[in-house]
Amino acid sequence: MGIINFIKEAGEKLFGAATPAAAASAAQPEAAPAADLATLNQKAGDAIAAYIHSQGLSADNLGVTYDGVTHAVTVTGNAADQATKEKILVAAGNVQNVDKVDDQMTVTNPAPEAQHHTVVAGDNLWKIAEQYYGSGAKNDVIFQANTPMLKSPDKIYPGQVLVIPPLQ
Repeated sequence: MGIINFIKEAGEKLFGAATPAAAASAAQPEAAPAADLATLNQKAGDAIAAYIHSQGLSADNLGVTYDGVTHAVTVTGNAADQATKEKILVAAGNVQNVDKVDDQMTVTNPAPEAQHHTVVAGDNLWKIAEQYYGSGAKNDVIFQANTPMLKSPDKIYPGQVLVIPPLQ
């Protein structure tokens, strides 16, 4: 549990040009009623939850809330295993206009936690595997840990956060 940092300009574009809550508060911070911001935050949280589900990921009692002022997502629920939990957290964070995810999830079958790697220009899975595992040939371990969010091992982008699981 804890906070995972992301780059808010990178990721899936679920909200269009800007998050509904951020757009409303930036346009007229004093004029935006709290009820409107709460509704917009709820819609953004629902969109992130729908994106998680669209990736084939689920957890018991999954809850996703978004705060447009802090650009933070809080994720609650109980995942069946550590890998599923980590994929849910990364899916929630790799959304444009999200810069941190507060992990409040539990795991039925705990295992050692993964590390996270923020992709920089020039990175590829081979280089990342060399950095974490000492062998680029283990790049498929990273790819598998990040599916279904990664559709191809050749399609990663700067700012994206990847799960780096421990070798077993």
